Amino acid sequence: MVERAAEIGFLLVLVAGIPVMSWITAHDPQVRTAPRPALYASAALSEWMFTGMGLAAVRVARLSAASLGFRSIPWPSFAYWTGLVLLISGAGLALVLLLERRGWWPDESDLVYLLMPKSRAEKAWALALVAPTAALAEEFLYRGYLFAMIARGLHSTVWAWGLSSAAFGLAHLYQRPSGMVRAALLGALLAWPLARTGSLYPGMATHFLIDAVAFGWLGPKMLRGE
Repeated sequence: MVERAAEIGFLLVLVAGIPVMSWITAHDPQVRTAPRPALYASAALSEWMFTGMGLAAVRVARLSAASLGFRSIPWPSFAYWTGLVLLISGAGLALVLLLERRGWWPDESDLVYLLMPKSRAEKAWALALVAPTAALAEEFLYRGYLFAMIARGLHSTVWAWGLSSAAFGLAHLYQRPSGMVRAALLGALLAWPLARTGSLYPGMATHFLIDAVAFGWLGPKMLRGE
């Protein structure tokens, strides 16, 4: 009974609690006046808090690390899936940028611009704190825990793939509908190697590299363009 309650409770946190928190953040005026390092630290702290809750739910439910995707795979397979997903995500990002320049894709949320580093110090904060935190915490929460719970509950990898990706999109509510759709598609792409290999590690590596490019190069370039 306790195990089931822990599983359901944390599932509700992922599919409802985090989106609500994202909506509150998007409408908090203090966020727009806080220094970027403080925003980065707050975001990382929130993600590690949810990760701690997830680990507690895993412990109560007596789930194994391997069942959540923490399993090693041969290096060639890791390199192949990391490179493939990175290549596809890069092509998708280039397409979105092209559509934005031509006015065929909605503008980014002001919070997206707000989170992009302007100085070298802010870039260092983002690369050292935000990118690895997102790669580890979000992959565990959405492609590890949520994917595994849905697959086990519905006996379907396809449903786990789709619903976990949709929940990942909802978690990015602060990025407006266009950003949510983009996050959901990225979530589906990051779940691909997990579905094929059973390992979270290619998705984690790809997630980190995508965020590193966004914070280290693409984001500052967007700000210069603006």
